[in-house]
Amino acid sequence: MYSSRSEAHQHEKRRRKKRFRLLLTVNLMIVGLIVVLIAVWASVQDGGLFNKNNKPQTEESAAAGHSPDPTNSSAGGNSSAEASPEASAAPVETSAADNGNSEADNGGTKEDSSSGQSDPSTSPSGGSSSSGGASGDTVSLAFVGDILLAESVGDMMKQYGDDYPYKEALFHLSEPDLTAANLEYPVTNRGVPAEDKQFVFKGDAGALPALKDSGIDIVTLANNHTLDQGVEGLLDTMTHLNKAGINHVGAGKNDTEAFAPVIKEANGIKVAYIGVSRVVPTGDWKADKNRAGVAETYDTTRTKAAIKKAKENADLVVVMVHWGIEKAETPEQYQRDFAREYIDSGADLVIGSHPHVLQGFEQYKGKWIAYSLGNFIFSAYPKGATADTGVLNAVCSKSGDCDLKFDPMNNNLAQPKPVDGDKAKTLLDHLTALSFGVKVRGDGTIAPK
Repeated sequence: MYSSRSEAHQHEKRRRKKRFRLLLTVNLMIVGLIVVLIAVWASVQDGGLFNKNNKPQTEESAAAGHSPDPTNSSAGGNSSAEASPEASAAPVETSAADNGNSEADNGGTKEDSSSGQSDPSTSPSGGSSSSGGASGDTVSLAFVGDILLAESVGDMMKQYGDDYPYKEALFHLSEPDLTAANLEYPVTNRGVPAEDKQFVFKGDAGALPALKDSGIDIVTLANNHTLDQGVEGLLDTMTHLNKAGINHVGAGKNDTEAFAPVIKEANGIKVAYIGVSRVVPTGDWKADKNRAGVAETYDTTRTKAAIKKAKENADLVVVMVHWGIEKAETPEQYQRDFAREYIDSGADLVIGSHPHVLQGFEQYKGKWIAYSLGNFIFSAYPKGATADTGVLNAVCSKSGDCDLKFDPMNNNLAQPKPVDGDKAKTLLDHLTALSFGVKVRGDGTIAPK
C-alpha cells in the first residue's frame, strides 16, 4: 500500500514510462527488421541493386513502323462452319500505330501502362540478337485459345458473376508477365449482323473489366467473328477494349492499324505481338487503306514485312494467327509452311487458333510453333475434344530462346479447370501424338524428342 496519493501517482507515471520505453524499443527493433528485409529483397531483384549489370527498366518502348501497302492478296475464301458454343517488373507497352490502344489502365492483376504512339525512327531499338547468348533476365509469356464471353458463357456469367469463368485458372493467367488470348466476338450492342454465316456473335462490354482483372493483357482480333456486327461492331470492340485497358492487335480502322504490332516490355525485354488471320468470311472483311477490317494472311507477304519491321524495335516477336480447319486436330500443310515463313522473317513464337481443338507443337530453327490452343472459354457445354484446353507458358530470354510448358485443363460449364493424374497424362500424351518431333512430358514441359 502506498503512503499517499502523490506517491501512488508518481509510481504510476514511472510504470507508464517503463512501458513506453519498452514499446518504443520493440517498435524500433521491428522497424530495423523491416529495413533489413527490404534491403535483402532489393538485393536479389533483377540481379541485385549492386550488380554492375543491373540497369533501370525503360519506361517506354518504340513500336515498329510499317512498310508501304503491298498489292492486295487473293480474296478471302469462306471459312467452314463454326463450332458451337509473376515476381517481375511491371509490363510497359507501346502500340505501333494509332490502332486503338489508347492511354488506359483500369488496374488488373498485372499492372501495365500505355505510352501511346511513338516514332520508331527516334526510339531506341530493342535489337534482338539471334546469335548472342541469353542474358540472365527472362520474360514469362502465357497464351490461351479462343474466348467468347457471350452466348451460353454469357448466361453463366449473368448467373455467377463476370469473374466466374477465370476462378479455377486465375493463377495460370495472372502469374506470367504477359498473357494473350484470341477474342472471338465483337464487343458491341449495335451493328448489323453479318449475312450468310451460321454463327454470328456479339457480347456486352460489361464483361471486359473481369477479363482484364483475370490477367489477360492483350487479345488478337484477327479472326472470323470480329466483324460479325460489321465495321460498327469492330470499332465498338476496339473502343471498349481501350477503356478496359486491354491491348489488341489484328484489326483496325485501316490496314496499317490492322498489321501494327503492340510492343510490351517486362523485365527489360520487349515483346511485339502481331495478329493475322487466314480465315476471312468475305473479302470485304480485309482491312485496306480505306477500309476497317482484319489483317489477313492468305498471302504471307504483308505479314512477313510486319514481322521484320517489328523485329527492329523488339527483342521477341509473337505471331498470333487464325488458321486451319475446325475440329481438325492435324494442321494443314499450309499452316506448317506459313509458320516457317514467319520464323524465317524473325518470329520467335507462332501461336495458332481457330480449329476449336488442340493441335500439336513443333520446333523449327529453335523457335516454337503451337498450331492451335483450342477453346479456352467458348461454350458452357463443350463436347469431346473441344473441352480439352490449357495454358501455354513460354519463358524466353532476350535473345529469343524459349522454354515451353503446357498446363492441361478441361472446360466445363464455361470454366477451365486444371487437371492432374490420369486425365493430365492422357491429354499430354495426346498432344505428344499430335506434335512434330517434340514430346510433351508428364510435367507439361515441351522438348524435342
